[in-house]
Amino acid sequence: MSNIKNAGLVCCSNGQLIRYKNDIDSLDFKLRNFGITPVYSDYIYAKDYIGAGTAQERARALMDFYIDDSVDAIFDISGGDIANEILAYLDYDVIAATEKKFYGYSDLTTVINALYTMTGKSSVLYQVKNLVWDSSGLQEKVFLAQEMYNFRYEFVQGNSMSGVVVGGNIRCLLKLAGTKYLPDMNGKILFLEALSGGEAQLRTYFAQLSDLSVFNEIDGILLGTFIEFQKNNSMDKLITIVKEYAGCNLPIAITDDVGHSNLSKALNIGQVYVLN
Repeated sequence: MSNIKNAGLVCCSNGQLIRYKNDIDSLDFKLRNFGITPVYSDYIYAKDYIGAGTAQERARALMDFYIDDSVDAIFDISGGDIANEILAYLDYDVIAATEKKFYGYSDLTTVINALYTMTGKSSVLYQVKNLVWDSSGLQEKVFLAQEMYNFRYEFVQGNSMSGVVVGGNIRCLLKLAGTKYLPDMNGKILFLEALSGGEAQLRTYFAQLSDLSVFNEIDGILLGTFIEFQKNNSMDKLITIVKEYAGCNLPIAITDDVGHSNLSKALNIGQVYVLN
């Protein structure tokens, strides 16, 4: 992260609750210690609305950081449900002309995949607040050493896959179904993870992906952590469910290193990966 001197902090999804201000203050302290100066959007904390501002206001705050040449990267520190509200208000031509990275996870899956679809630019599936939420100090080490992009994986079907990685949180990705923001899945590696959702919910999601013919188009599936499901079920059961919809020929790999865990590493959505 040595190339980031100033980072814009935004909340494109649900606004932050004021009772969590200590987390943001702690993040501010850590980033400054790393030599990164946080620059805050005017729309961070939730007020009378779920968001910290209207969709237009949140989109404008994001665009201001894309336009500001002094800002080197953009960290979204939110999550929740309403990030896709801003998609219609972004200037994708401006975003396409800049090299700065957008970082976010969970509900920001909608924004990250839309950015790739509309501009061809990659973004980073990563929640920078992990630096605060992880009390072990491991996140700080991988963040500073830029090892956050090195994740372990193993194949459970097939032995190789390659292509541009798209996806993220499965529930949030499917909000883009039927819109111009859903990535073209042809030849892609589809990464999927989830915080919430038991077997019934996950079956619904995978059935919808099947109905969209996604499994006929992609080159492979990379599964991250499925937090709620794995509390009560084995990963083997999840793999069995995925195979029901994806078939027995599509390469499938799994990783414990990317998802909603406080120790989660980062994945570049919109970048070519070769896994073997």
